[in-house]
Amino acid sequence: PVRDVVDEHYGVKVHDPYRYMENMDDPEVQEWFKGQADYAHEVLYQIRGRDDLYVRIKELDGSKPFRTFYIIRKKDGSLFYKKWASGENLPKLYRRGKDGVEKLLVDPEIIESVDGQHFSVEAYKPSPDGRYVVYGLAKGGSEETVLHIMNVETGEKLSETIDRIETAYNSPQWLPDGSGFLYCRRQLLPPDAPETEVYKNTKTYFHGLGDDPEKDRVVFTKGLSRNVKMLDVDFPSIYIPPGSKYAVGKIKHGDTSELTLYTTLIENLKKGRIPWKKICDASDEVENYAVFGGTIYLLTAKDTPRYKVVKTSLARPSFSRAGIIIPESEMVIEYIAATKDALYAGVLDGGFNRIVRVEHGSAGQAETLDLPDDAAGYLTASSPEMKGILIYTNNWTKGSLIFEYDPGSKNFTDTGLLPKGTFDDVPGYVSREVKVESHDGVIVPLSILHKEDLPMDGNNPTFLVGYGSYGISIGVSFSPTRLAWLEKGGVLAIAHVRGGGEYGKEWHLAGRMLNKPNTWRDFIACAEYLIREGYTSKERIAGQGGSAGGILIGRSITERPDLFAAAVINVGMLDAIRAETTTNGVPNIMEFGTVTEEDGFRGLHEMSAYHHVEDGTAYPAVLLTHGINDPRVDPWMSGKMTARLQAASSSGEPVLFRVDYDAGHGIGSSRDQYLQQLADTWAFLLWQFGVRGYQ
Repeated sequence: PVRDVVDEHYGVKVHDPYRYMENMDDPEVQEWFKGQADYAHEVLYQIRGRDDLYVRIKELDGSKPFRTFYIIRKKDGSLFYKKWASGENLPKLYRRGKDGVEKLLVDPEIIESVDGQHFSVEAYKPSPDGRYVVYGLAKGGSEETVLHIMNVETGEKLSETIDRIETAYNSPQWLPDGSGFLYCRRQLLPPDAPETEVYKNTKTYFHGLGDDPEKDRVVFTKGLSRNVKMLDVDFPSIYIPPGSKYAVGKIKHGDTSELTLYTTLIENLKKGRIPWKKICDASDEVENYAVFGGTIYLLTAKDTPRYKVVKTSLARPSFSRAGIIIPESEMVIEYIAATKDALYAGVLDGGFNRIVRVEHGSAGQAETLDLPDDAAGYLTASSPEMKGILIYTNNWTKGSLIFEYDPGSKNFTDTGLLPKGTFDDVPGYVSREVKVESHDGVIVPLSILHKEDLPMDGNNPTFLVGYGSYGISIGVSFSPTRLAWLEKGGVLAIAHVRGGGEYGKEWHLAGRMLNKPNTWRDFIACAEYLIREGYTSKERIAGQGGSAGGILIGRSITERPDLFAAAVINVGMLDAIRAETTTNGVPNIMEFGTVTEEDGFRGLHEMSAYHHVEDGTAYPAVLLTHGINDPRVDPWMSGKMTARLQAASSSGEPVLFRVDYDAGHGIGSSRDQYLQQLADTWAFLLWQFGVRGYQ
């Protein structure tokens, strides 16, 4: 039922007919959610062809024997990593010795919970000598992580566990002597504390092996050091670089990219008062860093919107006197890493992911690595104590591999950590990179994947995806499951809209706060291009966005409901005005704005899809999905949007709300959860497009 609440902001009356749904503890709201979940499940499972589609997706996904990720290299040649074997529902934590022998350390599939929800392995870190590993377990995709410590040799777990762990912005860091580690922990709140307090006053602690965690010493937080400035919404952490005598104190200001950094000697961390020296603050626009010995490299957008890399001494840090190592160019520098031989940087070169290298102490030109098969490349593992790097290669239409790069011989060796799958190189599929003129004349990149012999008759099922927030780029990637869509004559298109980072800082800022409308209008322009060029038609195109991408697709269908046959919104931010009242709302104010300022309110009101749904409008078919344990975007966002669309739409097209009671924001979801949702999504779209066999 409608129970309208009216708020007034700066003379603007804002109606909220489903405010009561924000109380997820209300039995009436819980019953409504369960009813929506059951109805969506019933409808989706009745789509003819859905089960066969799931079987095909599962076959494609299982075609690689295993996938290896989150790899950590140790200087003795051993590796720690998470591995997802074909047919297994959850990734597991392994150690591979220098002799190549693999040992299973943590198998979350055998861990039982009282309520039946699954566990997933989150952040982990081996001790410097590899004797111990600290790892996190979270239940049901909640990201509520609890740390455990294991003796790698014996497999025995130490008795202590530590809860309320913050792993989104850091991982545990061991001291060089292996006596203990640093970790970030959220504050303990009373049951009646406001949600907005959850991510405030986070602290970094030191834990000595065998100690009582409740007696662990705080080493980095607000108010602890007189010369360290910190707000209660900041996330403080400490990085211990391998092979260096210095520690780096990092302050992340909510969900913004700009960092404040400090340094001190590692030996000082055991002192009561730690003498920190400032390296840079947020105004220096440093977004990433790497340490080699006594040198810190800084990736900064200061006066260089496509970024440059500078370096300074950790003994006497000075950002203003930092020397330029990689100057700004047409390429966008996305991240950096230091190894024993050089500094490596991941760059976007015309939208293509490459890796460049500059030797330590060199003022020479950065060398671009010539990757196998002219693939896109991502740095996947490195260490300041080892030469070379591990590289994850990618292509839109070919499978990925992990290579080891040897800087001496300049050779790439397949590590076998990501073996080739049956469907990794299926002929007959192509990718195209095109440029689309947006509403204001700005040119937007669009990637298009399809069959080689695709008829340009305007009749192809088309799935257009986008994101456009936080300066995050959608890079070149491959998944064999895409073939389930492409082999049916489908088109998959990726819109690189403003708000992302495809063209650096300016591209991000051009889709942020008051500029946010550019994000969805770029997306709309890409949809119009696909129709105009004969790829598809209004009757056979769908848009998809997730999380902050919910703004993109939510506002696309509320601004142009006539343009799309269907839309998919996953864990979407849909009520932007109420966002800052949620657990994760305060950290996001710097990205989206605040209603406590007039410009902030106007920007949030404009980007809030929920508040732009109008009665009597013919909206497309919509599938909304959400995990009930989501800590990043509250599930009621999707609930309120579902209720509003169901009440307002005059088209008669379905609005379904798929709720997963063993999931969160998608982090930590099982293989089958992912595959089932993908089958539901594509079956829903094929049904709405009128494709034979899916009616």
